[in-house]
Amino acid sequence: MKKLVVLSGAGMSAESGISTFRDSNGLWEKYKVEDVATPEAFDRMPEVVLDFYNQRRRQLLECKPNAGHIGLAKLEKDFDVHVITQNVDNLHERAGSSKVLHLHGELMKSCSVNDINTAYDIPPANPDIHIGDKDPYGNQLRPFIVWFGEAVPMIEPAIKIVEQSDILVVIGTSLNVYPAAGLLNYARRGQPVFLIDPKEVNAHRSGIRYIKAGASEGVEKLAELLKEMKEVPANVPL
Repeated sequence: MKKLVVLSGAGMSAESGISTFRDSNGLWEKYKVEDVATPEAFDRMPEVVLDFYNQRRRQLLECKPNAGHIGLAKLEKDFDVHVITQNVDNLHERAGSSKVLHLHGELMKSCSVNDINTAYDIPPANPDIHIGDKDPYGNQLRPFIVWFGEAVPMIEPAIKIVEQSDILVVIGTSLNVYPAAGLLNYARRGQPVFLIDPKEVNAHRSGIRYIKAGASEGVEKLAELLKEMKEVPANVPL
């Protein structure tokens, strides 16, 4: 079974109603990065930061996986699918994807200010984090999110997954955010690479097969192309 690796970004979840950061009317137009997404912000204004993520968590609970998420999960019937996502939502998992690596953390988890690598599930019935909420060792809890200025601990495992891929699919990411954007460079030369996005994306790599569509339509077209590839005899170049 061929290993199909998906790198997903904000555009993957946009159709589900998750606010993006960089599009017009995106989250960064309403909030300054330095006020809600840095360790320094949490030190200065913990209540503001917690409220920002509490609002995002409540929004997520009202959203459902879209056809793109569900389509990727269905591909597990024919491929060894690994999803590497820049998104902090859990829509891939809720759609049925079994192998999901989160580069930038997970919204439905918390960690402590003294141990950002140990995560605790946040129950949907009680989705907010408050000042005074502690881990089992008495440390204040914070969102399990990789903030700007913090290391991305899952980048090395992600690199290994991409290096082992047979097919790489990039969905809904501008490829402007590093180190995630650099993962494309670890795909083997000559292997199939698909890029799904309704907008023009400069991937700085030759041989990419572009599918100019949103996530749902794009994944449907991807499934058709992959089916065609499987039907091509092994000695015929793709």
